[in-house]
Amino acid sequence: MERIAQALERISPPPAAAPDWAGNAYIWQTAPDRLQVVEQVSRVPLDLLVGIGRARDTLVTNTRQFAVGLPANNVLLWGARGMGKSSLVKAAHAEAGQGTILIEILREDLPSIGRLLRLLRGTDRRFLLFCDDLSFNHDDAHYKSLKAVLDGGIEGRPENVIFYATSNRRHLMPRDMIENERGSAINPAEAVEEKVSLSDRFGLWLGFHSCSQDEYLRMIRGYCDRYGIAIDDETLHAEAIEWQQTRGARSGRVAWQYVTDLAGRQGVALD
Repeated sequence: MERIAQALERISPPPAAAPDWAGNAYIWQTAPDRLQVVEQVSRVPLDLLVGIGRARDTLVTNTRQFAVGLPANNVLLWGARGMGKSSLVKAAHAEAGQGTILIEILREDLPSIGRLLRLLRGTDRRFLLFCDDLSFNHDDAHYKSLKAVLDGGIEGRPENVIFYATSNRRHLMPRDMIENERGSAINPAEAVEEKVSLSDRFGLWLGFHSCSQDEYLRMIRGYCDRYGIAIDDETLHAEAIEWQQTRGARSGRVAWQYVTDLAGRQGVALD
């Protein structure tokens, strides 16, 4: 029996104990459950996030409220790709300070979120749970696990936990999936309500839209000034616009990719 127990433990090891919270950011991992410390979070300074001023101010205010123990909402950041949604979450976490700990959870690990909440509940620290690129497909029931964080069920969401998610979709599910539910369900209204109600559980929705050309160029100029990349405005405008045209898109991500290329050509390190 002892050998069988040892074999089962090797197959499914017990969850690791809670860390000592010496770090300020962790990644939640499963099999076994554990929190892996992130030594250095990849961040973009808040002042370099151009073209999202209203969303930036709202998120920073909400995060600061949470950090000092005041009421704050769970937040869904949705909209255009590459416009700084995840960068803003990480920047807001840094801006809020107060010892708040950032924990990233992958979408596929959402079914384990109840176990994570039990680990965090009752500690004297405050935790910002973050899920990047959150979305659900047909027959994907992971969204039901997330309701425990947003509504809390019988126990209620721990007072020391808040949840931020980014998504390209406002309702977290593709439009054709919602339409299919309407057309195929026995009770279409109830089927659609079940699918889209998750996004309604976020207290704040922050929308992100494609940037203008002026904002795109200001993003690049801000990066160049920050990292000491010397380039005149005329050359920058011509190259940046050509770069954007070759990508078929204009966003903060495209701006950063151009800056990376420019820095490489000039031998400038982006530290």
